[in-house]
Amino acid sequence: VQLQAFGGGLVQAGDSLTLSCAASGHTYTINRSAMGWFRQAPGKEREFVASVNRNGRITAYADSIKGRFTISRDSAKNTAYLQMNSLEPKDTAVYYCAADPNAILSNAPRREAEYDYWGQGTLVTVSS
Repeated sequence: VQLQAFGGGLVQAGDSLTLSCAASGHTYTINRSAMGWFRQAPGKEREFVASVNRNGRITAYADSIKGRFTISRDSAKNTAYLQMNSLEPKDTAVYYCAADPNAILSNAPRREAEYDYWGQGTLVTVSS
């Protein structure tokens, strides 16, 4: 399974941006994977942002972005999305998407260790 994250860029505070994570490879594995977004700000450790379970009906969010970001997936397109609204300078980071092929149906994992596949990251810069 290969993941490619894209959609990052330079935006101003208050703007919106949508990140996409396109999965390719073994379709069966992709469709059975929970998907997650993580981010790493300069000088900081990578942190959980949001995740969605295998069928897209269960989501989980970090408290820092709850109410501003929305994760979703389109299984027909093998793509996960992160809609980011009301962006703030503190959201500046490299955003990574990841897939957990071992997640049970009811789980939207939050821990990095649960994800087996990772994309290369896309940079989001929010100016004040």
